[in-house]
Amino acid sequence: MRQTLATIACAVCLIGAGSAPNAPRDGQHDFDFNFGTWKTHITRLQHPLTGSTTWVEFDGTVVVRKVWGGRANLEELEADDSTRHFEFLTLRLYNPDSRQWTLNSASGGDGALGPPAVGEFKNGRGEFVDQESWHGRTILVRHVWSDITPNAHHFEQAFSDDGGTTWEPNWVATLTRESQ
Repeated sequence: MRQTLATIACAVCLIGAGSAPNAPRDGQHDFDFNFGTWKTHITRLQHPLTGSTTWVEFDGTVVVRKVWGGRANLEELEADDSTRHFEFLTLRLYNPDSRQWTLNSASGGDGALGPPAVGEFKNGRGEFVDQESWHGRTILVRHVWSDITPNAHHFEQAFSDDGGTTWEPNWVATLTRESQ
């Protein structure tokens, strides 16, 4: 009996040890780096998917706050270029079953939510994709967070009109944490 219990205990230890590396990653804290107030410098491609190489630069402020204990967050962006004021709102929601986030964004211009982008973080890089209509064409839109440190990170939005074979960046932002 003693040998049988020891064998079972050893088998349980081995099963537990073997399953840990294969356990799904819990990503509900992936956006924790983003909480707070940020200064952002943005470059925006003026006419995406047209061959344009004209970029517009502007500066703004991003405020991100935790919702639902971190399983969701709300981001507000306000920025100005030389001709207009931009306001964007993004609600990010974590799905514990799929272990992915949805990004739900709206522009202050029309107040309408766009289609949600879905994705996750892997190896310190967050990638999220959705499908949208752009000037009568169906395109893919990719959002990427990278180069994440406690006081800075990089964000890039890109469009693809060939099913994701190639991507054209059209919104590139460098964010630096505002002093507390």
